[in-house]
Amino acid sequence: MKKTVFLIACTFSLSAVLAQSPNTLSAREKREGWKLLFDGKTKQGWHTYLRDTVGAKWQVKDGALVFDPSQPNSGGGDIVTNDAFENFELQLEWKISKGGNSGIIFDIQEDPKYSATYLTGPEMQVLDNIDADDNKKQNHLAGCLYDLSGDSSVSKPHPVGEWNQVRILQNKGHLTFFFNGIKTFEGQIGSEEWNKMVAGSKFAGRAFADFAKVPKGKIALQQHPGSSQWRNIKIRTL
Repeated sequence: MKKTVFLIACTFSLSAVLAQSPNTLSAREKREGWKLLFDGKTKQGWHTYLRDTVGAKWQVKDGALVFDPSQPNSGGGDIVTNDAFENFELQLEWKISKGGNSGIIFDIQEDPKYSATYLTGPEMQVLDNIDADDNKKQNHLAGCLYDLSGDSSVSKPHPVGEWNQVRILQNKGHLTFFFNGIKTFEGQIGSEEWNKMVAGSKFAGRAFADFAKVPKGKIALQQHPGSSQWRNIKIRTL
């Protein structure tokens, strides 16, 4: 009997491990409507902002989508999803190099009149809180709603070189951030409180006249100093 119980336990543990393999969906996730935005092997489903393909600075290595700053500058730029999303739950994992900086930008209106993703889309910050240059403001720390909300009390990144977990939920403009299981932001886009935050931020400038005006758009992974890695990128419609 003990041997049987042991074998059952081993089988269950193995199944649990397999279900958590990177860049795959479990049967339950498929039933819940989750879709992979990165298959672990190709850059399919993405393109560099305002271009048709993904530049050479973005590579697939060991099951991760990697921004490699050592590649030629011509291969850079933020990459965005081919599809636009409105009411969604996005999950992914990231890790960053020492001193590295990046971001997850969403609700992007991809149009030549906007030269950059961040002119229209809010951002969850991706950062090495300890050594990155952009660590001086509290709401610039990892997991925060960039330049709008958050501080060190909710920004709890894992050490450089380890994976961090992200959940971003947007439903009818109601936005919620989770970073390594900690809620770092919750609020309504376009509300009075939201508009006050924007008015006190860099996004109050004339160049950001259309910032966060449409709660639907493409999702970007940002080019920034240092190397970043991404995996388990998946989304479902709410």
